[in-house]
Amino acid sequence: MGPARGDRYDLTGFQRDLLYVIAGQDEPHGLAIKDELENYYEKEIHHGRLYPNLDTLVDKGLVEKSEKDRRTNVYSVTRRGTREIETHREWENK
Repeated sequence: MGPARGDRYDLTGFQRDLLYVIAGQDEPHGLAIKDELENYYEKEIHHGRLYPNLDTLVDKGLVEKSEKDRRTNVYSVTRRGTREIETHREWENK
């Protein structure tokens, strides 16, 4: 039995919010993503929650991580990630 329709990658709500934030910005770095989510959730997002979930999205092939410099990684949504967003929006709109 496969995953539910519209949830093919079995993302948590937090992971999906991460995906949407990354899609809405131009290669944001981790702190920019953290700031955006803190504004949305109106509470602090701890690094111990943020970065493992970003790594999960990278592992699932939905987000690409690259180095801006030696201290800073930037993130971008892959084509697969864009399809996941589109599929989820279609599912929500049914």
